[in-house]
Amino acid sequence: MKTGTNTRQQQLRGATLLLALIAVLVLSGLAGSMVMFSGAVQHENESTSQSTRALYVAEAGLSRGIASVRAGAPAGDGPVDFAGGQYTYTVVPSADGTTVTITSSARVGTEARATEAIMVNEGEGAFTSALFAGNSSSDPLYDMKFGGKKLQADDVTGNVYSGGNILISGDAKLHGAVRAAGNISGLASGGETGASLPIPDIGGMNYASNNDYNVKSLFATATKKSNTSLGGSAWQVPESNPAHIFRKNPDDRTANTSTTTKDDYFLEDPYENVNTSSTVDAAHATHVTLSGHDSNPGSNGSHKVYYIDGNLWIHNLNLYSFVLYNSGSDQIEVTFVVKGNIYISDNILYQGIRPDGLAMIAIKDSGVTDSGNIYFGDPTFGTLERMDSFMYAENNFIDNNLSATGSAKVTVNGNMTAGNQVKINRDFGTQHSKLTVNFDNRLQTGTIDLPGLPAQSGGGDEWFVRSWREIPMN
Repeated sequence: MKTGTNTRQQQLRGATLLLALIAVLVLSGLAGSMVMFSGAVQHENESTSQSTRALYVAEAGLSRGIASVRAGAPAGDGPVDFAGGQYTYTVVPSADGTTVTITSSARVGTEARATEAIMVNEGEGAFTSALFAGNSSSDPLYDMKFGGKKLQADDVTGNVYSGGNILISGDAKLHGAVRAAGNISGLASGGETGASLPIPDIGGMNYASNNDYNVKSLFATATKKSNTSLGGSAWQVPESNPAHIFRKNPDDRTANTSTTTKDDYFLEDPYENVNTSSTVDAAHATHVTLSGHDSNPGSNGSHKVYYIDGNLWIHNLNLYSFVLYNSGSDQIEVTFVVKGNIYISDNILYQGIRPDGLAMIAIKDSGVTDSGNIYFGDPTFGTLERMDSFMYAENNFIDNNLSATGSAKVTVNGNMTAGNQVKINRDFGTQHSKLTVNFDNRLQTGTIDLPGLPAQSGGGDEWFVRSWREIPMN
């Protein structure tokens, strides 16, 4: 009996020893795995750090390449030691010399990254010509026309460019550099044919994301209200809302809006008194007052980009003129970007007591054929006489003033730029409607700095970065 008991005890001790050995082996394996995992994490962290640093080093090379282009000495270089790594960059100009592609590759430790920038020579920016028509459709028959006799003759002060031809007749006068990709006829002297200027790519600035106020979104809580003075019932928002300067889809103007595809926003402030005078000056115009200005509630509505996914109208059946108004000293500097069309048939004016500025930009909607245009003129009442604004149409500028009752004259204090064509054929029978353009150089001189616009230059070799991105390593 004692022998059997000893045997069982020995068996138990053996099993315990075996379990202990197994536990030791398991713990040793776990410890080894933890050591290996810790090493892998450390290696991964080091690799991530090196990859991030490599991107910074590549961007440093890209910056150096950009600086070399702007300095007038475009050249590649490398390898260059920088911040614990090395970069090499190349500068490759296009065949026509209007663009440059810069690539920069960098390595830190075992990690490598690469970046690319495309620069464009924009000696003439989007708002540096009185009239600019890029003719993006490459229409060989496109003519930018000027005409009129004596007091009704067109008069343009500032540079003029046509991506097609320029035809000058009658007593029309162009004061400034006149350039055309095609022919120029009727110009007494000077003028440059065969010219090629880059078309501003304002539509590529992604305003849908790069804006301060998305007007469509701000109208999500709008209510429909009647306004006898402004006309009809329309959707509007509270005065503290920056978008309160617009009324959406007023029902008294369906004759005008029935053919448009998208919502129609009218620049008119329902919280201001109206002025029905036909005198065209700031003192007799109906105020449009931004939020946070002139004791209005809400945050400051100036120095902002307003993005409108729809159409913008400056058109009222009861009024003649609107003025951007503020009794204070803060400049009114606003940019309206419209993914649709802009229709101007009433006067839009600066107050004139400060260096105010307004830019209106129409960009294309890929889902709407008729978009990216600025229509100007009131063919029914002929009330449009003056537009104080920097204006850009990604597609066309279209004169909507061709009738016997149309305005006898229209003055632009600013500029008119089109990616495609500026269609200003202002003849109806024997009547010619005079167009006067007074180029506003305040963007060039830095007197004003409108939000959301690309840098402007007055000519010469001015290089701007059009795109900047990471690219795969070769």
